[in-house]
Amino acid sequence: MSDRCSWAGSDPLYVAYHDTEWGVPVHDERTLFEFLSLECQQAGLSWITVLRKREHYRKRFYNFDPKKVAKMSDAEIEERLLDTGLIRNRLKLYSLRSNAVAFLAVQKEFGSFDQYMWSFVGGKVVDGKRQTMADVPATSPISDALSKDLKKRGFKFVGSTICYAHMQATGMVNDHVSTCFRYQEVKKLRNS
Repeated sequence: MSDRCSWAGSDPLYVAYHDTEWGVPVHDERTLFEFLSLECQQAGLSWITVLRKREHYRKRFYNFDPKKVAKMSDAEIEERLLDTGLIRNRLKLYSLRSNAVAFLAVQKEFGSFDQYMWSFVGGKVVDGKRQTMADVPATSPISDALSKDLKKRGFKFVGSTICYAHMQATGMVNDHVSTCFRYQEVKKLRNS
């Protein structure tokens, strides 16, 4: 196997995520909401922690259907705070609902969340052209602007670092290092 980004390590779940999902341009509304939701749950934790809980989040949060998550009651969220399969942080779990409400408002205003998100990169993938992992930033001027705008719209847990991770995950930026076999594969997807 060709070289891959070192952050993927050797955990099979992490390797599969790196090799099939990370950096692939996403335009599906539900998937965008899922990634944003999971990134918000990550705040202060490692991504592998969230990745290991992803399937359980899907079960407990209506497969990340923003309309259903937006209608969740306090009682439903409180019940989920007892679920050891989730990250049991009250603010983070409640943010899923408030972010779903904000997500639906963005869809209504822009026609789709996809259109809104991708407008920050002019509808095109930003090629990071990273030579080494040390070249990969934690934030960018675009993630700063995205974070500021999302917060203004009522989103929670959307600091610039979270926004940049979301941009990487959903392929708005190709931050695979140039020696990674996925760099060229993802680069070919950028205009699809």
